[in-house]
Amino acid sequence: MTINCKGKLIDLSSPKVMGILNITPDSFYDGGKFNNKKDIIKQVEKMLHEGATFIDIGAYSSRPGADFVSETEELKRILPIVKLVLKHFPNTLISIDTFRSEVAKQCIKSGAALINDISGGKLDKNMLQTVAKLQVPYIMMHMRGTPKTMQEQTDYNDLTKEVLLYFSKRIALAKSLGLIDIIIDPGFGFAKTLEQNYELLNNLELFKMIEKPILVGVSRKSMIYKLLNNTAKDALNGSTVLNTIALQKGASILRVHDVKEAMECIKLNSMLS
Repeated sequence: MTINCKGKLIDLSSPKVMGILNITPDSFYDGGKFNNKKDIIKQVEKMLHEGATFIDIGAYSSRPGADFVSETEELKRILPIVKLVLKHFPNTLISIDTFRSEVAKQCIKSGAALINDISGGKLDKNMLQTVAKLQVPYIMMHMRGTPKTMQEQTDYNDLTKEVLLYFSKRIALAKSLGLIDIIIDPGFGFAKTLEQNYELLNNLELFKMIEKPILVGVSRKSMIYKLLNNTAKDALNGSTVLNTIALQKGASILRVHDVKEAMECIKLNSMLS
């Protein structure tokens, strides 16, 4: 199972790590933490050194109830950071966390390698077509509504079945438009209750029937710290436990804040498979 990133084939049959770089002031865990060039470079260097294959840059917080950010503001935040990272680390495979086609287009033009869309193309009707034209890998996530409204939309008759159906329909549409490399993300924490997140994780191996690489993003999320009665800051151990379970159930990419620990999960898990 490979994806083509800027002419380089990435083999996802052995799991990879995607390090998170949030440049938003209001992200749930690291909002405002990386707001100057020096800190950003230091963090990217750390994640690459620890073994991250991808660096995922987001300029629009998708935490539940997140405030609206204009397209102009998103571009103003993200483009200089993409250029900065590539200036210092030219071979970095940058993933752009956006649901806007124009942001995707501008960032790929500036050297980013793939697009990570929380809406699976539903919040911007031009997204799938744009990514198809750009010929870059596309991470398609499951979510209902918007980050502002998603937690009001958690009623499902059969959660796993509905998410599987969502992917089969969205992938068929994406393929018809010419998308080639598609990665699926079940969307932990997006339009799901705490219990539903665990139901989805428990059924993760069923998503292998779609025959696409699976990205799992559970790092330091409320599904961990609310259950353990602590905070995002204290949720590293819980993240490691769930990442290990995700690997055992077929995850190809772990999207994380803590690269070193995720790489250790992969290394230890590889001895069992």
